[in-house]
This record gives sequence, C-alpha cells and structure tokens, in this order.
Amino acid sequence: MTVTARPADLTGGRPVVPSRGALRPLGLAEVRITGGFWSRRQHLIGSATLDHGRVWMDKLGWTGSFLRDGDANADRRGREFTDSEVYKLVEAMSWENGRQPTPGRDREIAELTTLFAGAQAADGYLHTAFGGPGQRARYSDLSWGHELYCTGHLLQAAVARTRTTGGDDLLTVAQRAADHVCETFGPDGPAVVCGHPEIEPALAELARVTSEQRYLDQAALFLRRRGHRSLPPHQFGWSYFSDDVPIRQAHTFRGHAVRALYLAAGAVDVAVETGDDDLLGAIIEQFDHTLARRTYLTGGMGSRHEDEAFGDDFVLPSDRAYSETCAGVATVMLAWRLLLATGRSRYADVIERVLYNVVATSLGDDGRSFFYANTLHQRTPTAVVPDDQEQLGFGGGPRAPWFEVSCCLGNTARLIASLSAYFAAATDDEVHLLQYGDAEVRTRLADGRPVGLSVTTAYPDSGGVRIRVTETSGGEWGVGLRLPNWAGSGATLTVNGVPQPVSGDAVGSVGRVVVRRQFRAGDEIVLWLPIHPRFTHPDPRIDAVRDCVAVERGPIVLCAESLDAQLDLDRVRVDTAVLPADYAAVSPAEHEKNPEQSTVSVSAVLEQTAPAAWPYGDAAAGGARTPTTLRLIPYHRWGRQGPATMRIWLPKT
Repeated sequence: MTVTARPADLTGGRPVVPSRGALRPLGLAEVRITGGFWSRRQHLIGSATLDHGRVWMDKLGWTGSFLRDGDANADRRGREFTDSEVYKLVEAMSWENGRQPTPGRDREIAELTTLFAGAQAADGYLHTAFGGPGQRARYSDLSWGHELYCTGHLLQAAVARTRTTGGDDLLTVAQRAADHVCETFGPDGPAVVCGHPEIEPALAELARVTSEQRYLDQAALFLRRRGHRSLPPHQFGWSYFSDDVPIRQAHTFRGHAVRALYLAAGAVDVAVETGDDDLLGAIIEQFDHTLARRTYLTGGMGSRHEDEAFGDDFVLPSDRAYSETCAGVATVMLAWRLLLATGRSRYADVIERVLYNVVATSLGDDGRSFFYANTLHQRTPTAVVPDDQEQLGFGGGPRAPWFEVSCCLGNTARLIASLSAYFAAATDDEVHLLQYGDAEVRTRLADGRPVGLSVTTAYPDSGGVRIRVTETSGGEWGVGLRLPNWAGSGATLTVNGVPQPVSGDAVGSVGRVVVRRQFRAGDEIVLWLPIHPRFTHPDPRIDAVRDCVAVERGPIVLCAESLDAQLDLDRVRVDTAVLPADYAAVSPAEHEKNPEQSTVSVSAVLEQTAPAAWPYGDAAAGGARTPTTLRLIPYHRWGRQGPATMRIWLPKT
C-alpha cells in the first residue's frame, strides 16, 4: 500500500483532533510554553528522558527485537508488550521534535521506523513476540498477548509523526497494520477483543488523520464487542479487562485502571465522531462517579496493587495507593477529550490536579528515573536505586531508572513533550486559557482573524497570571480564563488596571470568566487566584483516612517527609484549630536555584506511646504530647533528597 505524503499540520500538531465539540484544541505551533514549572520538565524530556529510554531499550534488546525481515524470532527479549514501549518512545520523540526540531532526533525516528518496516509481515501484521518460528501463533492469547494494544501505540506514534512533520514511512507502516486489524477483526471476523484496550482511541485518531472511515468503524466495533465476556475467565475477573459489562451499561470505572481509562478515551472519540450523545453521556456518568468515589486526592487512579485496579467506592488506602503514573496519563487523555467535547472547565481542573500531583511527582529531577506507582503514605524509607539497576516487577517502590515494565516512562514523555497542546483551546471567537504557565499563544479565530497572547506567571507558587494581548486585527473577541474549583469565590480580575466581575453572570456554571472587548495590542488582563494553604478533609466514608487531614496550596497537594526516618510521621497529630502558615521565605538566590523548594508549616504535636505487647485495649492509648511545627513540602518534591518516609493524610489532634 502506498500512502501519499501529507504536509505537517499547520497547527504544529495536536494529540486529539475531534471533528466537533465545544472547544477546538490548539497545537504546538499555536501554543508554546516559554518558562516556569513545565518548561523545566519539557527540557528534561528533550535533554535526558528520551535518550535514557533509548539507551535502556537498546541495552535490553527491545529495539533489537525488530531486527528481522518480516519474521519474528524465538529468542526475542522482554515481555510480550515491549514493542509498545518502543512505539511510545517514538511518539514522544515525534512530539518533542515537533516542539523543538533537531536533525538528530528526526534521523532517529526515521531509523526506528526502518526497523518497524523491516519487521512487518507482508499482510501488515507487526508484533515481535508472536507468529514467528518457535513462537505462539498470532492472536492465540488475546487476554495477555497485547498484540492489538501494541498496534494501538504504533498508530498513535504515526499520528504524532504525521501531525508534526507530515506523513512518511511511519504512517505507511501504521496504515498497513491498521488495515490488517480491520481485515482480521472486521464485521466478518471473530467477535473478540484485546485484553488491554488501546487500539480503540488509536484507530479513531488514525481515522481523523487519514479520513479512512473503516478505522473509525473498527474502533466502534471493538467498543460494541467489549463487555460480553469473550475473553477466558481469570482470577481477577472479567472486569480486569473491562470485559464484564457492555460499556453503555456500566456506571463506574472498575478493574485495571489504565485499561478502563484507555477504553473510555476511545469511547469518547467514537461518540464524538459518530454523534452518539448517549455513549458520551455514559462515559461522563462513569467518570463523574469515579471522581467522586474512587479517586485519590492527588487525582491518582487505582487503589489495588495486585491487579493495578480500582477498588470499591471509598476504598482508598493511602499506604497501598497504586495510582500508577500511566493511569495518571490516561486520566489526562480522557479528561481532555471530555473537556473538548463539553467545554466544562471541571475537566481542566482534573487535568491540573493530575499533572501537578501525579505526572510531576513521577519524573526524577535528572529526567532519568521515575515512579511507577505513586503512594500517598510511605511507611519505611525509600531506597536509592543505582543508575544501572533495573527494578523487577511493576509495583510500588522508589523512583528507579528502569522497571521490568517501563510503560510509565514513555507515557510521561509523550504527555510532557506535547503538553503545550493542553494549555489552551478556542471557540469561534474566543481563546480559552485552560492551564496556567508562561506561554505564547498565536492562532486564528474562525473568521480568520489572527490573535496573540503572552502569559507570564509564577504559577503555581503564586496566583498572579498576567495576560498581554500581542496581536489583534480589530473587532470584538474574547479571552476565557479558567477559575479553578479550589479558588472558590476568591479570584480577582483586572483589565488594563480596571477591576472586572468574576462571579455571577460573568462566570455562569462553567468555571471560567470571559473577557470580551475590542482588544488592542498591549492590553493587559491580570487574574489573581487565592493561592494559600488550606486544610482538606476527607469524605467520612473513606475509612483509611477518617479523622485525618491533608493540606493543599492552590493546585498542589502537600506532604510531610522525613529523611532517613528522622521523624516518626505516624506519631504526628495536626492541630486544625491553627491555620497552616504559608511558604517560608527563601533568599532570592535559593529561589532562583530551585523555585519549588519553599514550604508550608502546620501546628502539630508528637504523641509519645509506650511500647506494648498488644496494640489493643479498653481505651485509646495515648501518651505525652510535645508541641511541634511540622514542615510540609509539595508532594511532587518528595523522595528527591535521599531515603525518606512520607505521608499526605495526617491524623488530627
């Protein structure tokens, strides 16, 4: 099959491009992150993480698995899904190369594409663990084989490459693989599904890139087949594979968290493209229920280690929180699709929470280590993992340079590399700022008028956001600003120094304020959000943290950390009658070196308890209490200064 080369997307590329919706996403050429919190992390991805991932994949033989001429080999290395990790790395490279093009990165993508093309069978099938001499037959293990899952990540890599630099051989490989999937699993094929959803959103996005209806039809067909228990019984149950209940009949997310969230993202894509508002409504209901009853304070999803799964309603143990980084990325993927479809700013709030408290937490300061799981309570000090050591398994533990299952690294990299595309969106005659950070926005309204904005802020350390109009061509248009739910009614707004209303009719029920006028270049909008520390109390039905309290500051969840267990955090009791004290002052030099090191303090006591042979009695045990001041740091900063214990939820006095 020959694919005609297509020019790069004039927007610079966007991960999701729905044909309809309340908001139009802007691309990498339209929104550029210029400094601050996320700029530092984008730099890490480009300067360290991508090369780190490639070195490990070469060393472990994952890239080498593709070195053949159409036939798989029996001695390939790595788990059955390692192909997908290489594809996710290429997707991240494509977004990074679109954001900041370099000839070297472009050549690297082309070299890896050549490997994929060489390993692809004549009929388009591409997977290095099945179908070759000495290997299991194709699609002989749909529960665990991950063949369609891997194909999905291949398609998403091709979408990123096509949208950032134009169609090339990677799109050819991807379309041949997608055609094979459609021919094998189409209406006349077996009524089965892959154990790990992912092919669904990938096919939908490939359909948007290529205008091939059959890809969207196949995604919809996989969704209809899901939930009829076509996969064999398993110890974790059919819910682990999201194959227990048809997607329209479910009322919440359950089973393996990443699987459920990827499937929901694909369902939103299909619903939007086919105008299926009932399907869209079903996913909204399921997500809303999950947010209200099955989500951690950090935005993390998944409370069960054994099967990386959602627990029952309100079963959210801090010290057993799984909250996989990949689930955080998948939550952003889903919330972004719902935000574009509905325009509801609450989904931008979800994205913000997950970005600052899951995604930012995972990645190490050097860009070469990461958390797989994100616990909310570390009882024993974390270990230091050597730079050349691979962590076996895929559970909790310290940040490590590599895991036997290293899906989270590529997922984090592809999200952060493309992050500017999640910062803003547009309607016909409005530009909406959805995430706050130093950025430049330049786009065209629906009638073709060019508009531009420059955003400067110290967010999330400070709540001041200054927006300057840099380009306008006459006529009225609007700038929409998200008002985070945590800000309550405390936000203030000025336009060219004149106070403006930020409540009532100016906001409505959508969580944003819109400034409309005939702007001139140089006009300034200043939004002030009340960023100060606040106590957060859990729903009393969450048994694991009853009678505990957490502290948040703006979008940031805070935690107590004890390096080398110098302080027994299980003895701390917080006095909620005394409000938290805001960030301690640091010198300008210290702040310039690391602007994220400032702290919050709370009034607390250390409770002495006598050693006992039996931890139960007729009355609550308690000893002398010593007043103290407990220092809290941003949760995303924990575990970076050496072995440490940590907890977010702290018992009250």
